Amino acid sequence: MPLLPLSPFLFEPIVRAALVEDLGRAGDLTTDAIVPPDLKATTVLAARQDGVIAGLDIAATAFRLLDPHVGITVERGDGARVSPGTVIATVSGSARALLTGERTALNILCHLSGIASATASVVEAVKGHKATVVCTRKTTPGLRALEKYAVRAGGGGNHRFGLDDAILIKDNHVAIAGGIRPALERARAAAGHMVKIELEVDTLAQLEEALAVGVDAVLLDNMSPAQLREAVAMVGGRALTEASGRVTAATAPAIAVAGVDLISVGWLTHSAPVLDIGLDYRAG
Repeated sequence: MPLLPLSPFLFEPIVRAALVEDLGRAGDLTTDAIVPPDLKATTVLAARQDGVIAGLDIAATAFRLLDPHVGITVERGDGARVSPGTVIATVSGSARALLTGERTALNILCHLSGIASATASVVEAVKGHKATVVCTRKTTPGLRALEKYAVRAGGGGNHRFGLDDAILIKDNHVAIAGGIRPALERARAAAGHMVKIELEVDTLAQLEEALAVGVDAVLLDNMSPAQLREAVAMVGGRALTEASGRVTAATAPAIAVAGVDLISVGWLTHSAPVLDIGLDYRAG
């Protein structure tokens, strides 16, 4: 599936707010004091680690908001794999704009590329199996759309974007509703014909009860590979199966072998390390 770009209408306000945060009340005191306003410069964005790129257009917006005439030549776009020394893009224009926007651009690019790289590592680990690696709602407030885009750049998929696009009944919902059956029945009565219903289960007994009532998907939480295999057999194609709980690139293969449809991984967006990328001045 092609990687569809994010709309600038979505990410420009986020980048603008990040620049406002950095520039504060008086702007870039260091650059404005040292660099003449009419000086032009060329810089290179280059990888310092192996990984996958995500968020290049978003990061570039930091420079373009400071100088609309900044030119960017892309060598490795979003979704591309890079190694140390790989040139990602050349950025040319106002030296002041390049220096002032550097940290905001790199914060975005390194963070999103880190998510894409982490996602790619789990996707690679389950290659050859039908399971799709998906993220969760465990995202940085205000950055969800960007972080979920980075997951897609790394070859993964997205779970729901918010509370308003699907029904996911978790353990506290079940407890407050008084059980699985009443929770599912109330959800079905309230859901429109386009809304899917997923239920989180911790045991095979809970799964059996959910299947008796009817459900679109089941979230098999913290089950062992053996339990997952049994759960998939019990479902028998009647619902989508999603495994979750402390998934890593090392544990993902055994989960995928169980035959689940989805593997959800929260740390892709809340704890993935950044990908080290630098912006270096090119003399001459």
